Amino acid sequence: MSAGEERLLTIANVGILNFGPGALQQCATDIIGRKTRSVFLVTGKPTLFLCAPLVEELEKAGIKVTLWHDLAGEPTLSEFNDALETARRCGADVVVGLGGGSAMDVAKLVAALATGNQRIENVLGTDLVAGRDLWLACIPTTSGTGSEVTPIAILGDEDADLKKGVVSRFLVPDAAYLDPGLTVTMPSAVTAATGLDALTHCIEAYANRFAHPLIDSYALIGISLIAGNLERACKDGTDLVARSAMMRASFYGGLCLGPVNTAAVHALAYPLGGEFHIAHGVANALLLPHVLRFNIEAAPARYAAVAHALGVPKSDDDSADSLAGVEKIIGLSDACGIKRRLSDFGIQREAIPRMATAAMSVTRLLDRNLRKLSEADARAIFEAAW
Repeated sequence: MSAGEERLLTIANVGILNFGPGALQQCATDIIGRKTRSVFLVTGKPTLFLCAPLVEELEKAGIKVTLWHDLAGEPTLSEFNDALETARRCGADVVVGLGGGSAMDVAKLVAALATGNQRIENVLGTDLVAGRDLWLACIPTTSGTGSEVTPIAILGDEDADLKKGVVSRFLVPDAAYLDPGLTVTMPSAVTAATGLDALTHCIEAYANRFAHPLIDSYALIGISLIAGNLERACKDGTDLVARSAMMRASFYGGLCLGPVNTAAVHALAYPLGGEFHIAHGVANALLLPHVLRFNIEAAPARYAAVAHALGVPKSDDDSADSLAGVEKIIGLSDACGIKRRLSDFGIQREAIPRMATAAMSVTRLLDRNLRKLSEADARAIFEAAW
């Protein structure tokens, strides 16, 4: 299927979507209105303090709240199983994920598996989740994953040193509450990494074998918002105009993921997170310029459009514009303080062959890449990034 070809498209539906100041209070109001008895709230240690107003309102209404915040970083299978058992013991009838993509992904999977007989090992892959009985809400505190509107959750497999995904319409939350004010305390480094993650979502969804005109609109708007606001948000976390723009961009990137998804950048990033525990957004930023250079020849007009959304002036040469877009991305990473070499993170060159082998197993994403990628190509991209 060629990029941009129209086809039947399904976009997973979030029943309730609130954006703006007061979203957290609205979440409490909605949960109370459901006559909820027990809430299982997933968050991380850095975002514990942001949960306080929600917990207070719920407990004031007589609702039991079980707070789970045992994530050491990006979630693993063993951490998820601990969260799942805790949720089952507390008898939750509502699950809330408040935090970055890690907290929201755990919450989504807990809500899907808490009341059934499926184990997480049974649902790794696409369309394997049997259903979901618990009401699910997600509240992002970063602007990167867009997980609050996606049918996707990612966990790290410690034994395989690789991230693995669950894709199912049952993972789409019933409600999403987006308040840019919840992101103002996010450190600059996290702002940069999550923002470049959102940028990668938008670029890879636009330049994709399964690209679709409806999703193209979200992707290009997201790219433009990030190009104009990420550096501002990194330099001044209290800039609510920039924070709001970044949260919108992350949301648009999330809308791209279900119907189209990402491609080779994400596939090659998986072993960086799985084996070396490099933050997902940073892993994407490390690889994005090199994968784009590899891909440009397959669709120069598509990558030129990405470049124009990034702010590159139009010329008569799509390939030249595309390469200028890559330089724009490198400049944005530099301005936001993102290191750009694998060697900067202590990765030895000898690791490249096994990283390439691991990346080639992520076929659900590689199959979407505009240019066919061999294991030798993957090694060359890792070499270029090293």
